[in-house]
Order: sequence, then structure tokens, then C-alpha cells
Amino acid sequence: MNTTSVTAVIDDAPQPARSGSTHADIGTLLDHGPFTGMQKLVVLLAALSIVMDGFDGQLIGFAIPLMIKEWGITREAFAPAVAAGLIGMGIGSACAGLFADRFGRRMAIIASVFVFGAATCAIGLAPNALAVAALRFIAGLGIGGALPSATTVTAEFTPARRRTLAVTATIVCVPLGGMLAGLFASHVLPLYGWRTLFFIGGRLPIVLGFALLATLPESPRFLARRPQRWNELGTLLGRMGRPMAAGVVYTDALEQKSEKQGGFRALFTLGYGRDTLALWVAFFMCLTAVYSAFSWLPTMLLSEGLELSVAGSGLTAYNLGGVIGALVCAVAITRWGSFWPLLICCAGGAASAFLLQVVDIHQDTGLLIFGFGVHGLFVNAVQSTMFALCAFIYPTSVRATGTASALAFGRLGAILSAFAGALVITQGGANGYLTLLGSVMVMALLALLIVGRHIPRRLPGQS
Repeated sequence: MNTTSVTAVIDDAPQPARSGSTHADIGTLLDHGPFTGMQKLVVLLAALSIVMDGFDGQLIGFAIPLMIKEWGITREAFAPAVAAGLIGMGIGSACAGLFADRFGRRMAIIASVFVFGAATCAIGLAPNALAVAALRFIAGLGIGGALPSATTVTAEFTPARRRTLAVTATIVCVPLGGMLAGLFASHVLPLYGWRTLFFIGGRLPIVLGFALLATLPESPRFLARRPQRWNELGTLLGRMGRPMAAGVVYTDALEQKSEKQGGFRALFTLGYGRDTLALWVAFFMCLTAVYSAFSWLPTMLLSEGLELSVAGSGLTAYNLGGVIGALVCAVAITRWGSFWPLLICCAGGAASAFLLQVVDIHQDTGLLIFGFGVHGLFVNAVQSTMFALCAFIYPTSVRATGTASALAFGRLGAILSAFAGALVITQGGANGYLTLLGSVMVMALLALLIVGRHIPRRLPGQS
């Protein structure tokens, strides 16, 4: 009996591998096959983990004004508590990527969700800002770890033709979670206070963590590299509508051509160095803008004399705009590639921040809130779709590490925002704050100009 190879042609109605087949290219099976219900369920589970990530990550922004008032401290005194959470996110991002590439994406996501859920719940018991800082650091480890692991799972379960939109739809769950946090906080804070906000907000991801334990599978591309787990992979492919014969040998030919070594060092070899550094700078600048909003936007608006409900609506509008912008930008990238959509959104983020400086905060409050929605649209469009750019640039062996390292470096910008946001609001007020938001988006634009491996535009006739 002749042996043959299961190759790259998989239609929307896949057939079982022939009994004489001995090899299967996992990259082909996934990249060019159908997008089955089981795969969509995995993407949904990954997205839910990011909804909870964004929800718990942004609760602090709504609670800060009340914490500062209760403990009688200044914005600058509370900045280390904000920074501690962001430092935890940076460490969590870096460590989770290495963990996911070595031990699996599944447990990286599940452990992250349990960590940030438990720590967020415990913040409700904090007696002072120092305790908040310690617990936010622990929560940050989980919040930072969930994001790169979940996006990697989404990328590796989604066919290539839909990957950009699927990854972006997962990342857009960060502002979606933040928007839900804003609606939740607007009802809970006036009636029950900030402690109840964290008690309830922390329990939700814990419940999700148990659901993920029961339902979330390991990535097929991760399993393909471990022969001792090929039986598990065969069962998983059957559930994905790609039944395989027993004894098949799995390869990943396309990506193995582009990878000779894994680990952190690979991000600077084989021609990836320039793109890696440019992505790091773009993430740094963009996350400075994002977390300046997440952590300080309600506080800034309160400092300008607006009511707490109005201040909270500014961040809610920012997140709502982010959801819309990220999805629209993802569709644009799918059609026209990533170069022009990302640059246009960077320019829009900078321009919208500078234009908000001419709005009278007290006379045109509605226009101000709308303006923050527009700014959030552009900034989150860039931040969310850059994860899809990472998934495109890096091969499987370093995909989680590459994404996590960019996010970890970006977290340094978020940490900067913890101190810069408080200082800028105190020294420069609303105009200084808006200048910060606009300037970092100009720098993000320049960094993305340097990236060489942008997602290409879709050619006519491609599906």
C-alpha cells in the first residue's frame, strides 16, 4: 500500500483522511478549512475571557475618585496603586506568553482568569491604597496574562481568511468589557459603594474560569508539535469537522519553513528584529493613550467640575467608540491590508485629541463626551488590530511570545500613564491631558510606518 500525504486542500465539506495516509499538514487543515461551530465556540470562550479581562481591569478607573475621597489622599498619592496593577500586567503578559508557548494556551488562559478574578474580589476588603496596590499587582498578573494567550488561541483556531477579523473581535472585548464595567459601576457605585463593585466584579471571572476548565480545548497547532498528544489532536480535529485516520503524523510545513529556533531570541533573528522593535514602540505609545483614559479619564473630568455620573460616561463613551472602531478597522484591514487603516486611525486618534482642546467642557458637555467616543474609536482601532498584525508577523513557535513581548513592552507605556496622567491633570488640566493623548498617537503612527511585514491587501477574487 502506498503512503500519501494529507495536504492543503480542505473544502467546506471536509472528507476523512484516507486509511493509507500517514502525514497531515496542520497548518493547511486549519488555515484553508471551514470555520466550524466548534471553532467559533472556542473563539467565543476566548472572547469571554477578554470581556472579563476588560471588565475587571477597568473597574479601578471608576472607583479611584471614591477611594481618594474616602482615604483623604491626592491623585499623585494614588498613582503607585494604579502603577502596581499595570506593572503586574506587564509581567503577566511576558510570562504568560512564554508559559503558553511551552505548556499550552489553555491553562495560560484559565490560570489568568482565576488569578485576576480572585484578586479583584479581594480589593473590596482593602483598608488603604497600599493594599489596593498589592492586590492590583496580583490582579494585573492575570489581566496581562489572559490577553496574549486568548488572542493566540483565537488565531490558531481560525482559518487564515477570517483571522484578522476574529482576532480583532477578541481584542475588542477589552473596551467592550470596559463599557460593561461603566454601566455596571453607574448602578452599583451610587447605591452600594466601591467595595461591592469589586466583590461582584471579581466573582464573575471565577465562574467563567470553571466554565473554561470544562469546555476550552488546547490549540491544535500546539498539540501538533507534541507527538505524545497526537491522539488528543486527532479527537479535537474530529470535533472540528476534520476527521483523521489513526496513526497520522502531523506536521506544520508552512511555518516550519520560516522558523529555525523558538523563544525570545527568535524575535530578533530571521529578519524579525525591525518589526519587533517597531511593534514594541507602537504598543508602548498606544497603551499610554489607552490607559491614560482607562485610569484617569473619569478623574480628569471630575477635576474639571463635572458630576460623577457624567465623568463615568466619558469613559463609557470611549469604550463604546473603541468597540465600533476596532471592528470597522478589522474589516478594512481584511480588505485593504493593515498599512493604511492603521496609519489613518493613528492620525485620527491624534487629531481628535487635539481638537477636543477647543471644546468648552462646561458648556458643551455632550460634545465633549461624543469627542471622547470618537477618540476611543480611533485609538482602540489601532490597539486592537495590532494583535492581528502580531499574529500575522510571527510563526506558531513564537507567536504567543511575540505577541506577549509587544504587549509587555506596551505595558511600560501604561505604567508611565499611571504617573504621567496624575501629574498632567494636576499641572496642565484638561488641555495638558489631551496633549498627552494626541502626542503619543503621533509617535505610534511613526512606529507603524517602520513595520515591514504589514498584513497585505486582499486581491480581487480571494475569499
